[in-house]
Amino acid sequence: EVTYDAGVDEVYAVLADPEFRKKSCDAMGVVSADVKIDSAGGGMKVIVDQVQRTEGVPSFAKKFAGETTRAVQTEEWDGHTGATLVVTTPGKPSTITGRITLTADGGSTVQAFEGEAKVKVPLIGGKLEGLAADLFRDGRDKEHAVGVAWLAGDH
Repeated sequence: EVTYDAGVDEVYAVLADPEFRKKSCDAMGVVSADVKIDSAGGGMKVIVDQVQRTEGVPSFAKKFAGETTRAVQTEEWDGHTGATLVVTTPGKPSTITGRITLTADGGSTVQAFEGEAKVKVPLIGGKLEGLAADLFRDGRDKEHAVGVAWLAGDH
């Protein structure tokens, strides 16, 4: 969970801005990122297709991942308060799936994610799942920092 000092609709508007998504990717140090956002009904579909470096990844995982890895994050927002999220790594047997929620808390918004990482690799799959979850959380923390600055007018 992370908290923004803004209302749900304002946080949703930030998440719907392709420039915010690109700046978040920059903060994560991605090699490249392609961002597509389409409004649909009262929600939106967000696709962030990115290539990330695997610097700092333990050697057992680097053998599996390589020097860079591609991740495709898809968010299907059914309104301003919730989305399903799926992160796939094309060509690799790993996924992160779950649900993002935005909840009003006074004048603030709590953004929460609940989900799981799955890596279907014999023997080291569990270790890779833990690593994938840690990297995902780190990315979310960096996105949050960009979001806080964005809401304060830094964009």
